[in-house]
Amino acid sequence: MHNPLQPPTLAPRRHCGRSSERGVALFVVIVFVLLSMLLALWASRTSLFNEMVVGNDADYQRAFEAAQALLQDAEMDIRSAEPDPTSNKTLDNVDCSAGGDICRLGLTDYQIPGSKENERVTLLIADLAANTTTDGCHKGLCIKRAGAQDFWNDKTALKNISATDVGARYGQFTGAKISTTTDPANPVLADTSAWNRGGWYWIEVLPYIKPGIGTNRLIVDATASSSGAPDVFQANLDPNVIYRITAVAHGRKDSTMVVLQQTYAQQRRKD
Repeated sequence: MHNPLQPPTLAPRRHCGRSSERGVALFVVIVFVLLSMLLALWASRTSLFNEMVVGNDADYQRAFEAAQALLQDAEMDIRSAEPDPTSNKTLDNVDCSAGGDICRLGLTDYQIPGSKENERVTLLIADLAANTTTDGCHKGLCIKRAGAQDFWNDKTALKNISATDVGARYGQFTGAKISTTTDPANPVLADTSAWNRGGWYWIEVLPYIKPGIGTNRLIVDATASSSGAPDVFQANLDPNVIYRITAVAHGRKDSTMVVLQQTYAQQRRKD
């Protein structure tokens, strides 16, 4: 029975887990913060990756355009083209009579053979073959390349022929300007600070045996014999030469390089 003189004993209070609830809330907040940080990190890495892709593509496109311009410049070099035949001018109103490298008028041994100058082809090939240290290349002209044809994949070989008086820069022999007052310069072509900057082109001179002389019509190199060669190639060319143009353009980034090749042949005109 309850003693009225003794105070009643109170039961202990329960705190209903408030301290444990506070720990769970902190854990949930930490988890959400970590997830937010991971989401922000993923977004930044994605943005950086997209920027790298766009930058690489833009650099490649600039180098590709530069390589195309080099091919066209090489064609003009071969043709010694004069858009305005009445003024002895070439691209960008450059006077070919100035001599030097422009239009190759100042070069006696390294000129492009003109119409009905097949004997000049033999002399040119002999002159080019004498340049043994540069793989038969000089002033942007080369004999038929021996060995590996993808020389641009060999850094030593590429560096060997990417040099002044060996390869040709844009406008070196045509006088074409890299930029004008209305057209800005391609940043690739404008950079000529090193062998692996800017762009170069080389023109391989590939003679073949003239149809009607002998029984063979095959593209040959400077030393190959035509005896026994199959009758596989006929062309109405003047002179009897096909040119293979290789253009290499280095992008603004060290990893960017574009290589374009094409063959070019001058058909004999029917006068």
